[in-house]
Amino acid sequence: MKVIGITGPTGAGKTTALNALRSLGAVVLDGDAVYHELLESSTEMKKALTGAFGRDILDREGKIDRRLLAEAVYPDGLERLNQVTHPLIVAEIAQRVEKARREGRPAAAIDAIALVESGLGELCDVIVAVLAPLDLRVKRIMARDGIDEAYARRRALAQKPDAFFRAHSDYALENVENDTPETFGERALELFRILVP
Repeated sequence: MKVIGITGPTGAGKTTALNALRSLGAVVLDGDAVYHELLESSTEMKKALTGAFGRDILDREGKIDRRLLAEAVYPDGLERLNQVTHPLIVAEIAQRVEKARREGRPAAAIDAIALVESGLGELCDVIVAVLAPLDLRVKRIMARDGIDEAYARRRALAQKPDAFFRAHSDYALENVENDTPETFGERALELFRILVP
């Protein structure tokens, strides 16, 4: 089974690339979704986060309140949050990769913006960066999230530059201005047909 890491900035087209992988029978493991699941259900995550940020991040039922956690983390605690959560996310995704292997899946795709920084990249046989020009990404973020251009641009510029993703990837899938989801999806499928045996 091939483990493929998918990374790149928001609005670049990772969802389209992941859908191409799904069509080849790959299981998709979303780093953000796993993080949110662990916030809800993992006693280990809860213990680690309350140890780092205090019990004020809990709601009345004693569960982690994402809004309260965000207030505790920002603006200066993001690195600390990552140090606490990344090892737990990596361990959970590693278990899910092994489950996919046992199920006989042809591939597992790990989707994470912080694929390299979190350590998830070490689980991958190959890493593919999905990239797109900044202005195109801003337009997509605005349409997807219903936000204004200034906010969308700030979010896009807060992420690592394309050069970072290129330097830490084996392949780059370029989503260009005249691409449609269909044409980009076809190009992604061509690459993944080569990578997935």
